[in-house]
Amino acid sequence: MSRLNTTYLGMKLRSPIVVSACTLSENIDNIIRMEDSGAGAVVMFSIFEEQIRKEDERMKNILQSTSNVFAEASDFFPDIEDYHEATYNYLETIRKAKQRVHIPIIGSLNGITPQGWIEYGQQLEQAGADALEINIFYIPADVRLGGLEVEQRYLEIIRLLKKTVNIPIAVKMNPYFSAMGHMALQMQEAGADGLVLFNRFYQPDYDILQLKVVHDLAYSEATEIRLPLLWIAILSGQIKASLAATTGVQSAREVIKYLLAGADITMTASALYKNGISYIGNMERALLLWMDSMGFESLDYFKGSMNQTNVSDPTAYERANYIRILESAK
Repeated sequence: MSRLNTTYLGMKLRSPIVVSACTLSENIDNIIRMEDSGAGAVVMFSIFEEQIRKEDERMKNILQSTSNVFAEASDFFPDIEDYHEATYNYLETIRKAKQRVHIPIIGSLNGITPQGWIEYGQQLEQAGADALEINIFYIPADVRLGGLEVEQRYLEIIRLLKKTVNIPIAVKMNPYFSAMGHMALQMQEAGADGLVLFNRFYQPDYDILQLKVVHDLAYSEATEIRLPLLWIAILSGQIKASLAATTGVQSAREVIKYLLAGADITMTASALYKNGISYIGNMERALLLWMDSMGFESLDYFKGSMNQTNVSDPTAYERANYIRILESAK
């Protein structure tokens, strides 16, 4: 598979197809199967700031409830060693995965405040994570909060984490910044080694009979690649940070399109839930068949060849494209 080699966050990967953060990686046997199926790397399932805060609060309550008793009476109180079960298990999964597989293991942190996970970033590094993917899932619901304040929240987290850990950091971006390109550049300047486009927020829905808010999981579809494809094509060649595409990767077709736009890797999870972990191998074989049909000996022969910098008509990615699409509908 040397023809599929790529570089992401400074790491040499054997394939541009990477498993994105999902519950499949909670199981070590699954991670081994991912490597055996050809995955270039695995992003671990996310650990959430809320989990860390809840466990910290639980520990605080345990200490308060046992602070005035004799050590001999500790059996009457909750097991202090169990308070960090979720975070401990997460770290153990990374340690065990590093012992069993050779591909990079990327830790995933999901939160909104610097204090929630700076220390935990260090623990992930110590557990053996090769890199960190930070998923800043923040919805600015306060109408008094300005765009600059929102951006600074993201940049502060990146700067603090960069000072805290020595492994590469990738930021899972959302597509809602008013100046996407400039924000991507600011994240790079703040220390982000890579950008993952895009964070797919899970919005609530309504049950109109029971009149309540419901939450369900909808897998991504191939039709959703247009927006990240646009921005990867624009950013590729303009910023130095690694670029990862993580929306709508259902087949080799989407992998090829993202690579043509300039992505260093493509991430998938929905396709594996639908088709099984071994489907990674199917996508790689289809990618190789396409490369053979086009005469491409490696990814370097075509990666980024259709980004805004390299295409003959750069306006295809700007307002002129909007006009052409409308005219074609006549």
